[in-house]
Amino acid sequence: MAVPIVMPKLGMVMSEGVVARWAKAAGETVRRGEVIAEIETEKINYDLEATEDGILHPVVDEGASVLVDGVVAYLLAEGEEVPEAPPEPPAPTASVPPPPPRKARAAQRPAGGEVRSTPGARRLASQLGVDIGALTPTGPGGRVVEADVRAHSEQKIEAAGPAVPPVPPGLPEPARTVAIGGIRKSIGDHMRRSIADTAQLSFSLEVDVTDAQEMRKEASRGGVTIALAHVLTKACAVALGRQPELNSVLGGGNILYFDQVNIGVAVALKEGLIVPVVRDVAAKSLADISRETTELADKARDGKLLPDDTAAGTFTISVLGSVDSFTPILNSGQSAILGVGRSVEKPVVRAGEVVVRQMMTLSLTVDHQVIDGAVAAGFLRRLQQNIERPDALFK
Repeated sequence: MAVPIVMPKLGMVMSEGVVARWAKAAGETVRRGEVIAEIETEKINYDLEATEDGILHPVVDEGASVLVDGVVAYLLAEGEEVPEAPPEPPAPTASVPPPPPRKARAAQRPAGGEVRSTPGARRLASQLGVDIGALTPTGPGGRVVEADVRAHSEQKIEAAGPAVPPVPPGLPEPARTVAIGGIRKSIGDHMRRSIADTAQLSFSLEVDVTDAQEMRKEASRGGVTIALAHVLTKACAVALGRQPELNSVLGGGNILYFDQVNIGVAVALKEGLIVPVVRDVAAKSLADISRETTELADKARDGKLLPDDTAAGTFTISVLGSVDSFTPILNSGQSAILGVGRSVEKPVVRAGEVVVRQMMTLSLTVDHQVIDGAVAAGFLRRLQQNIERPDALFK
């Protein structure tokens, strides 16, 4: 019996993945546990393994996007035929049998030449340039309705393939054109969903990191380098422990609050941004945070992250040390994200005197559906205190 290989669900918000590369050729015999394809998502690259022994028969091409649980290939026995379609879902358990499917009928054109159709269908067909006599009616009495016209038009568009937009007037011919796909498309879809599903509101605050910089340099020894990002990660965990409203996730129409702080630390790759997660940050020392974030960043750059490495984040930090500040976009589902700019020397007033200090701008984006402005501002102030009085973070 043919064994279907389906697109795995590799994250809480994953809806589809891309078959980036087939590791085995069509018709090749594979063994259970062998890697047959590389799957690309907005977060990770994942090696898809054969679940049984068999002859590989891919049903999608490299670069294809496939919904979670969609069939990407079959494993066949010697001489076995490829199924015509994926297995049907289980029949409903209700005692009342489903109605028989309606047989498709060609549109009826009476002797007078006019097709039986609704006025709205005729008007829409005229607007879209559709021959109403070529449609299959689904309306009452064998009439063509608007839905029939719209479905026919959409099928024609899909069959024609994606339209190639012309170069906007006044621009020269492009040196090259690259279709949006793979991880770039996944990230774009993820960001659009985040903007569409949340009420994003951002706040900024400048903090003095002079003492934190000195202490992290002194603490960097024994092969462990404590970066300012590690100090900020720890400071966020402490602040979130005191203000758990921001350590939350939207799910199933509910707000889920957590005691454990799992912080996603954004890592920039050539293909885009990926966010591995450091779990239970509040219970870890700065040295532990340094080692774990370094290991995760190395795995991300080498394409070796596992699904668990990017799962279960409750808060995210994105560090962009080449700009003063920026407005981060929420990671889907989460209620808050912190954007961190560069640390620069600035003149500031302390005790009536102008002194030079290391200053940094923090930008907090929250989902206003979950977090009010006063709560967000309170978190930033608490975070500022943790960073400007960093002794407790280094214990």
